Order: sequence, then C-alpha cells, then structure tokens
Amino acid sequence: MDKGMRYEDAGVNIAAGEEAVNRIKTLVRSTFSPRVLTDIGRFGGFFELDVSRYRKPVLVSSIDGVGTKLKVAMLMNKHDTIGEDLVHHCVNDIFVGGARPLFFLDYIGTGKLSPAVIEEIISGMVRGCRNSGCSLVGGEMAEMPGFYQGGEYDVAGCIVGVVEKDRIITGDLIRKKDVLVGLESSGLHTNGYSLARKLFFEKAGLNVSSRMDGLAGTVGEELLKVHRCYLNVVSPLLDQYPVAGLSHITGGGIAGNTRRIVPDGCRLKIDWTAWDPPAIFQIMQELGRVPVEDMRRTFNLGIGFVLVVPPDAADPLIRDLRQAGENPAVIGEIE
Repeated sequence: MDKGMRYEDAGVNIAAGEEAVNRIKTLVRSTFSPRVLTDIGRFGGFFELDVSRYRKPVLVSSIDGVGTKLKVAMLMNKHDTIGEDLVHHCVNDIFVGGARPLFFLDYIGTGKLSPAVIEEIISGMVRGCRNSGCSLVGGEMAEMPGFYQGGEYDVAGCIVGVVEKDRIITGDLIRKKDVLVGLESSGLHTNGYSLARKLFFEKAGLNVSSRMDGLAGTVGEELLKVHRCYLNVVSPLLDQYPVAGLSHITGGGIAGNTRRIVPDGCRLKIDWTAWDPPAIFQIMQELGRVPVEDMRRTFNLGIGFVLVVPPDAADPLIRDLRQAGENPAVIGEIE
C-alpha cells in the first residue's frame, strides 16, 4: 500500500535542521549584548538602538558573500574560518564609512544539511562578531536538494552599523597631495578565488595538500587564511588623525576600490614598488603568466585596507600603526 510521500522523501531533513539550531544556540547567544531583545529562532531579530548615545545617528548596512573561497573550504573539509571571513568582510565594508557594527544576520543554503558543518560555519561567524563587538541576531538555513550538489553550500551575511551623521567618512575631504597609507592583508582575503583555484588546481595540477617553495603552509592553508578585520586597529586613530578617506580592498584591487572614494578632479597615483606582496601572489602570476594589470585588478596584492590622510599626518600615523603591530606602507598619493 502506498504510504504517501513525506518532506524527507524530497531530500529535506527537518530533524537535521532542528539539531543544527540546537548546536548553535549557545554559540550565537555568546555574541548577544543587552541590546538584543529576542532569542535565536524568532521570525526576526530585535535590536534596541540606544539613541541617547547619539546626536544624529545614521544606520549603515551592507551585504556580501565569500565567493568561491567556499570551494577551498569544502575541499579541505574545514569550515570554521568561512564565517569569520564573512563577518570581517562586512565589518570592513561599513567601517570605511566610519560606522561601527551593531548586529549581523546570516544565510546558509545547502544541498544536504549537516549539523556539524553548520556548527563549524557559525563558530567562525561568532568569532568574527566577538572580534568586532557585533551581535549575531538571526539567520536562515535552507536545505535545497537538487539546487546545490551533495554537501555544497553558500553563505551570505548582512550587517548593520551606526555612525554619527557628522562623522561619516565619504572621501569628499580628499585633496591633492594627500597620502595613501596601506595596511597589510593576510592573503587573498575573499576575492580572486575563481582565478586562484584555476591556477593552482587546474593549471598547476596541485591539490589543497600540496606544498610549494615560498609558501609557509599547504596550498589549502594559504588560500584559507582568514580575511582581516581592520576595525580595532584603525578605529582608535580616527579621533587622532584627519583621515579623509578609507578603502577596503576587495574585488577590483587597490586602484579599483580606492578610486571609489576619490572626488572628481582628483586621481590616484599608486607606487606599486612601495611594498613587497606576499609570495602567493608572485607564485600565481608565474603559474599562469597572468598580466600585471589583471593581477592588480583581481587581487589585493598584500594591501587589504587604505587610509587617505594629509601629508603632514602620514609620518605620525605610520608611527602609531607600527606601535600597534602593523607594517604600514605609503603606497601612493592623490593627484
């Protein structure tokens, strides 16, 4: 006798979803501040904005993903850094406007839900939120058999932050002769992985366990290095220095991203010899004989964040950054 079909027969495991939620509850709650008014599992996340702390608060939001760096995580069966990448990327994106993060929400879509993998992904998000003083107030897990293959998944995140209206950093104050101060990246961050995977895994025939001269770890370990967050390093300096602009170096490279904040009538002059890119970038260029301009448009080349300051502020700013453990470089100026 035909017993009829259940949701599980279509490939969706409700019990696995419930187990995943139970696994991450404690992790997520560890990011809560007193401003979080709802627990995990509600239809929406409620966050109380203390308007008494601000004169004219402006909310700033951004949404992003991790791209095909996820493929490397899946090949390595290591999923605890991807969430941290996602949060750090989003925090940097709103911080260039002067905003501090308030709360974060995530989305995970997968072909077959694995509670253990979900727990790993969320553990990375939790680390990223803690690093940034940000609350993880909600999220969504979607099991979509037939849409993603096997254990493949995608992640995306939405962040909301706040900045005083008169403290917004737009780049409008950038002037001729201002100096570009670059801060080091930890590696590729979350951009250029479609080309990187093609170079290492197809062109060179390597795998995530392969080792190469010049790389401290395996190819997989180098590619999975966590995207840096610059909030805690740069934020204290905004009250000390007349920072005219901030740029987060993502897809489009140093010039493509910094150009977005430069006002009309000005242009960038970048000194590409001012710093030594990490070895992984030279290795990739040599593997594929990648044109220099393509490298510059695709990768951060070792610079993950740029501050634009007046010439007389550059030296003391660099001194303070070095005291904070950074290795900054003057990478150009405004013409």
